[in-house]
Amino acid sequence: MTPDPAAVARWLRTRPARVAGTRVLAVEGRSGAGKSTLAAAVATELDAPVVRMDDLYDGWDGLQAGVDALLEWVLRPLGRGGRARWRRYDWTRGRYAEWHELPESDTVVIEGVGCGAREAEPYLSGLVWLEAGEEIRRARALARDGELYAPHWRRWAEQEERYYARHDVRSRAGLVIVTG
Repeated sequence: MTPDPAAVARWLRTRPARVAGTRVLAVEGRSGAGKSTLAAAVATELDAPVVRMDDLYDGWDGLQAGVDALLEWVLRPLGRGGRARWRRYDWTRGRYAEWHELPESDTVVIEGVGCGAREAEPYLSGLVWLEAGEEIRRARALARDGELYAPHWRRWAEQEERYYARHDVRSRAGLVIVTG
């Protein structure tokens, strides 16, 4: 099933802005579920910037570090009415690189594993869960990232397992969309 970004945008517009007049949409799901594609399409519908969790993770073992960075650099500053900024993780060099500023907007879309963490919930106007079977997700992820990701698939999946066991994101989502 192909998600309808216009329908997700309409749904989000019915939700309250929870951080200083800004609606924050989190697009969650396991690797390869279609988060980046849907987030980009919804952001286009809403004329909103996108924050990618891939830019926040501290390497292949950095899922929790990414959640911490999201809270410290993006959500808490927005919640105080301030400006959000984050450092992009450079996957080639294995370290954080340049800073990026979030443009002012009444809506922000965040996508990636970790953006629906329980600690993020007070800041979120909407949480979307994307669901797809493992074979489909793996094929999508490897088509997207090629052999760079292949040796890390299991390692990342184990982090996802621990994270989802603790945060139960799917059951807290306002929308669940099956993508394959």
